[in-house]
Amino acid sequence: MILDIVFQDEYFVAVNKPAGMLVHRSWLDKHETQFVMQTLRDQIGQHVFPLHRLDRPTSGVLIFALSSGVASQVMPMFANHEMVKTYHAIVRGWIEEAGRLDYALKVELDKIADKHASQEKEAQEAITDYHTLAKAEIPYSTGKFPTTRYCLMELKPLTGRKHQLRRHMAHLRHPIVGDTTHGDGKHNKLFREVYDSHRLLLHASSLEFVHPFTNQTVLIKAKVDDTWQKICDEFAWQMPE
Repeated sequence: MILDIVFQDEYFVAVNKPAGMLVHRSWLDKHETQFVMQTLRDQIGQHVFPLHRLDRPTSGVLIFALSSGVASQVMPMFANHEMVKTYHAIVRGWIEEAGRLDYALKVELDKIADKHASQEKEAQEAITDYHTLAKAEIPYSTGKFPTTRYCLMELKPLTGRKHQLRRHMAHLRHPIVGDTTHGDGKHNKLFREVYDSHRLLLHASSLEFVHPFTNQTVLIKAKVDDTWQKICDEFAWQMPE
């Protein structure tokens, strides 16, 4: 497999991570054979150091440092939210107004990996800006109405909690399509059967930051995959450039 490299200089390399691909090896997924880190290392012939994470089902911009020294200098930029991340998502229903959701999230513990972790942790601050880019109403029923509504959202997380965007959209009662953990099975099934979409429809479209070594503003973008583009074509939606 060849990864799509969307940015590279002497300090960083960024790829458009495919949906469903793990970032690095995990003892929880022993049967998996392809990982972004190892594939990218082999592709460019040098070690890469992760600076942030994308959930396995999420696609889009994923950036690595090309040395451990660069990684240790840049990690605080992510911790201090100096990296502006923009995501797009396809969600159930129509959201009429832009807004900011300030809704704290309890730490989601993994049954196996976190079995010894404290269950009593306080909820952590979590903030997401959201606004609707496009709407669609399709002639398929998922309940009491003969049609079903969806919209294309732009999401900007101002904090970085686990599954923040998925949990925040579910809290707004507009779950992301394809989310098997926080979403709605009826809508996931409809998209599988009608649009052949077997993925979480959440994409990290861009990452913007001031380059710590050149002081230039860097904007890295990643396009959506064919599955997503076909849905946009079907709904007559235009993804932002």
